[in-house]
Amino acid sequence: MTADDTTQHSTKGSYVHEGEAFERDMTYIPTRITRDGRDGYEVEAHRYRLIAARACPWANRTLIVRRLLGLEEAISVGMPGPTHDARSWTFDLDEGGKDPVLGIERLQEAYFQRFPDYERGITVPAIVDTRDGKVVTNDFDQITRDFSSEWTEFHRDGAPNLWPAEHAEEMEELIHFILHRVNNGVYKCGFAGTQEAYEEAYDELWDALDVLDERLSARRYLMGRSITEADVRLFVTLVRFDPVYHSHFKANRQTIRSMENLSGYLADLFQTPGFGDTVDFQQIKDHYYIVQEDVNPTQIVPKGPTMEWLLEPHGRDRFETNTWGDGGTAPLPPLESETVAQENTPLEITHR
Repeated sequence: MTADDTTQHSTKGSYVHEGEAFERDMTYIPTRITRDGRDGYEVEAHRYRLIAARACPWANRTLIVRRLLGLEEAISVGMPGPTHDARSWTFDLDEGGKDPVLGIERLQEAYFQRFPDYERGITVPAIVDTRDGKVVTNDFDQITRDFSSEWTEFHRDGAPNLWPAEHAEEMEELIHFILHRVNNGVYKCGFAGTQEAYEEAYDELWDALDVLDERLSARRYLMGRSITEADVRLFVTLVRFDPVYHSHFKANRQTIRSMENLSGYLADLFQTPGFGDTVDFQQIKDHYYIVQEDVNPTQIVPKGPTMEWLLEPHGRDRFETNTWGDGGTAPLPPLESETVAQENTPLEITHR
């Protein structure tokens, strides 16, 4: 790529708009993959490819849920590299810079294959139909819901119920709270275009984290004894907090490590199969510090912090526990091709 290309496709101005609060565009491709194929896409093993960059928290959710439910054999995965320009995520980690299944260099090719005039962001996670190379959906909220409800035929034996009916109403309220106050709350801090917008977002974020810290003072997981998708959705933000959001997004009242209950909760989940073994800290830092030029114009990536503390005893087993739910079991180790590089995680990861 030439210097002119780099300048032309710079991300400057893509994230922070001076004088404005950050508002996330929540309009995604609404197509669903269902058992009845109501939208023209029927659940079918080996047909679809999940594109999910390890660096992205929204994509990380799908990698975790896919693992927990045992959908690795039914839905293949492609992983773009951690950096991209203003155009698209790229498959620069793959041989020849192309996804080995789809044969494309940029994810935008799959979007344009279905929508030639697609004008919104080229986001991950996305699911692509390998039959025609067209993107099916990038609706991160619905993708994991459908993994749990529509792909049950391909769930592994012992797959946990991540959406227990007895907690449905409370979970929806909690997930909405986490999305707007925490998952997106850190971005509202980092991409604020005014001091006032930043301070308002900062206060809302920390009020929410205090609420969650207190909630976890009396239960092991967000909904009680067992893991649910609410935990998946909170985990992906918490695990990025100390290495990125605390400094890069100026969410710096304190670290998650210093919080009484959230610290142990995060360490507990990080040590749980399917969670920490999907996390690549180097890719996470590379993505935020290199791509988001508005926030970090030097694009220098910090060496720290050390995340070894996530392996320390967490004490969360003092609470009543049924981690995987009745009849549930831990997922198998990751596939060899999907294992995080050892130098990018404090975990000693084995693979199958």
